[in-house]
Amino acid sequence: MLTLNYRKMEQYALIMRHEDGNKVASPEQIQTWMKQTMDWIGGIAAQGKFVSGTGLPFDNSRVVRPKNIVTNGPFGDIKETIGGFIVIKATSVEEAVEFAKGCPVLQGEGNSVEVRRIAKDDGIH
Repeated sequence: MLTLNYRKMEQYALIMRHEDGNKVASPEQIQTWMKQTMDWIGGIAAQGKFVSGTGLPFDNSRVVRPKNIVTNGPFGDIKETIGGFIVIKATSVEEAVEFAKGCPVLQGEGNSVEVRRIAKDDGIH
């Protein structure tokens, strides 16, 4: 009898964090990073595990704080910003981490990729 080792797919957000979004890169460097990122996402998509994603531009952003304080953001007294995210499918957080390890954002000193399971309406949060 054939037994299938079926593991349920979960969705994970891979959140790309930048140490300092105020640093200005050359247009050539930005183009290189974009190609590397698209190649990385393409590799995930080729495995049928890419769900969605987008960049989060820094210009025209605001931060809303308690007492209706609104500042131009996301900068100010913070050094870390979120530059974008993708949503993937994986059988475990370990598999999602393996995808995150290939993210080109990790080339930047102090940058990181946060891996978070996306909560579903299943009572597990």
